[in-house]
Amino acid sequence: MEYIYAALLLFKAGKDVTEEAVTAVLQAAGVEVNDARAKALVAALDGVDIEEAMATAAVSAAAPAAAAAPTAAAEEAPAEEEEEDDAEAAEESGMAGLGALFG
Repeated sequence: MEYIYAALLLFKAGKDVTEEAVTAVLQAAGVEVNDARAKALVAALDGVDIEEAMATAAVSAAAPAAAAAPTAAAEEAPAEEEEEDDAEAAEESGMAGLGALFG
């Protein structure tokens, strides 16, 4: 993940995402750099519009959370099952939140 974070940091700063730049960012953060991983990341990002990819990921992460809410609200259950449903809804909500973090 730190390689991706380095690339995103470079992108946000308006710098070119190159092997040398990714390596420099990782070294500055105290990470032992694997040159093959840095090279693979830069190759994978070649031709990718990072801003568009981030926007797509944000929309994808929001979709499951929006879809889960009506499903939980539509279910009707007896008093005993309501407690179980509440626990399940809380768990689903927490998982949707985690998805947004890693989108």
